[in-house]
Amino acid sequence: MSRTRGGAEGLGRTGSILSGLAVALGCVLFLGGFVWGAVVYQPYTVPTESMTPTISSGDRVLAERIDGSQVRRGDVVVFTDSTWGALPMVKRVVAVGGDKIACCTDGKLTVNGKQIDEPYLQSGKPASATGIPRTTVPQGRLFLLGDERSGSLDSTVHLEDAAHGSVPLSAVTARVDAVAWPLKGMLDHPTNFQDLPGGTSSPGPLNTVLVVIAAGAALVLGGAAWGPLARRRAARGRRNPGELAGAR
Repeated sequence: MSRTRGGAEGLGRTGSILSGLAVALGCVLFLGGFVWGAVVYQPYTVPTESMTPTISSGDRVLAERIDGSQVRRGDVVVFTDSTWGALPMVKRVVAVGGDKIACCTDGKLTVNGKQIDEPYLQSGKPASATGIPRTTVPQGRLFLLGDERSGSLDSTVHLEDAAHGSVPLSAVTARVDAVAWPLKGMLDHPTNFQDLPGGTSSPGPLNTVLVVIAAGAALVLGGAAWGPLARRRAARGRRNPGELAGAR
C-alpha cells in the first residue's frame, strides 16, 4: 500500500517537474521569437495604392531590416529619399546599378535586353504607363517601380533627374516579406529576374520566427495543462491504489 502511494506521489512530482520544464522552455521560445522578430522586422503601413494588387492602401506589412547592398532585382523595399519626399515609400526594385532598362518591347519591361515577365502586375495593365526610354542605372543606385504602373509616383516620374530616377542603396531600410494585415501572408518570391547577374533574394526568417513562437505557445499551453492532469492522476492513485497499479 505504501509503495503504491509512493509511486503515486512520484508520478505527481515527475508530472509537475515536466510541466514546469515545458512551460519554462515554452516561455523562452515564445518571448524569444517575439524579440527575434522585433529585432529583424519592422512594421509599416502602406499609404497608397501604388503597389496594388500586391499590396493595397492601408495594408500592414512586415519588412526585414536589411542593408542596401543586400537588395536584389524583384525585391519590394521600404526606402526614404529626400528627392522623393520625406516619408518612407514602398516600391519594387526592377534594376540595379549598371543595368540598362527600357519599356516597352512587346509590352514588356526589358532589363539588359531581356524581356521580363511580371506576374505581380494586375492582369491587362501595361508594364509602364508612359514608356521608359533606354536608361542606364548609375552604379550604387536602384531603379524602382510600383506594381500599379498607371498611378505610381516612382522612378519614371524622376527620369529627368541627374540620377535618371534612381535612388541610392543607402536609401533602403528594409525589404517587405509579408502582408500581416489583412492576413495575406508571404509575398510571392519573384523568379522573373533570376537569370540576370546577382540573381534574386531569398525570403527572410519570418516563417522560422513564427514557428518558434507557435512552438513556444504550444509548450506553455501543453505544460500548463499537463501539470494539473498529472497531479489529479496521482491523487486518484493515492485514493485508489489498484487503479494506479492497473495503469502501470
